[in-house]
Amino acid sequence: MSRTFRIAPSILSADFARLGEEVRNVIDAGADWIHFDVMDNHYVPNLTFGPMVCEALRKHAVKADGTAVPIDVHLMVQPVDALAQAFAKSGADIVTFHPDASTHVDRTLQLIKAEGCQAGLVFNPAASVEVLEYVIDKVDVVLLMSVNPGFGGQSFIDSTLRKAEKVRKIIDASGRDIRLEIDGGVKVDNIRRIADAGADTFVAGSAIFGKPDYKAVIDAMRAELAK
Repeated sequence: MSRTFRIAPSILSADFARLGEEVRNVIDAGADWIHFDVMDNHYVPNLTFGPMVCEALRKHAVKADGTAVPIDVHLMVQPVDALAQAFAKSGADIVTFHPDASTHVDRTLQLIKAEGCQAGLVFNPAASVEVLEYVIDKVDVVLLMSVNPGFGGQSFIDSTLRKAEKVRKIIDASGRDIRLEIDGGVKVDNIRRIADAGADTFVAGSAIFGKPDYKAVIDAMRAELAK
């Protein structure tokens, strides 16, 4: 089955002093989604952006022709529900969260969907994906962490490939249009291998924002995916 690949640069690695400009630059360079990492210094050991930053960036997350580019909010927070709703109201298009951070996973998914957003679950490197079996009808995105959450610039954890293969089978069996997203250590030299394991959406932070030419990196990633 042919898949549409999406590249989602993570603004965690962008220049925070010029975030709006960075978002516009990376969209001009070919980004499909903008990945927005929310950390609360509680569920993960770091503190990043709140809903007001998402709201401020919404007007920058557009292509040259005015088409809106999805903002993909990854909540590394606990508790989840209030912030999930706040981000939905602040311009997020997709809101994903970690099942172990929510008291009632099914209810949290329903809350996000009720706000008109796509909803998704995120699984840490050592987390089981068993919960998917019970909520697959409410999930639009499955995000697999290929590093431990909390910091950018980490190396890819290879066991994620086995997990991606397993989740791809679950998604295909469901018959639903669910994105399989990978986040952490994604680079030009491993993106093809990650796609071969079943992923279709790739979060890349330092691999893109750490280079002077964003378009060259995104083009190189697409060239690998086209092989």
